[in-house]
Amino acid sequence: MTILFRKSPRRMRGFSLVTGIFLLVVLSALGAFMVIFTGLQQNTVQADILGVRAYYAARAGLNWAMYQALDPDNPGSLTAAACPSGTIAQGAMAGSLATFSVTVDCDPPFDTTEANRNIRVYRITATACNQAVCPGTPDNAYVERRVVATLAKCKDPTAPPRYECGP
Repeated sequence: MTILFRKSPRRMRGFSLVTGIFLLVVLSALGAFMVIFTGLQQNTVQADILGVRAYYAARAGLNWAMYQALDPDNPGSLTAAACPSGTIAQGAMAGSLATFSVTVDCDPPFDTTEANRNIRVYRITATACNQAVCPGTPDNAYVERRVVATLAKCKDPTAPPRYECGP
């Protein structure tokens, strides 16, 4: 009886080592990509949150200006010079909006007539940013939102006080 031993070809030696190194490199690259992608995703979410907060800070400034313009008990709103404007400094608002400053500007109001009633039209712009002065020097963390509203107030000097234009 003859026993035959087969020798493995020399070409096959080290093949599993090359495959293992290749898999190790591919998995390492995939892991690095996942770490980078997760970091970018977190930065995007943080920027979105800052943008929403800036929007609501600008809306708060706009609401303040609209109240000043439309308040019937505000004697200044009866004159053409009464265009609400000002700055709300950082820290003046509560909660998560405290990091924003808001600048409120108002174009000079103009009067018009509609159906025998005098109408005063205001155009108010509120700009909120996360720096002490808007606009500041933009950097990676700089966020700014601007909200514009046009509103009208009826002015009828013959109507009783507080209700300048009747029904």
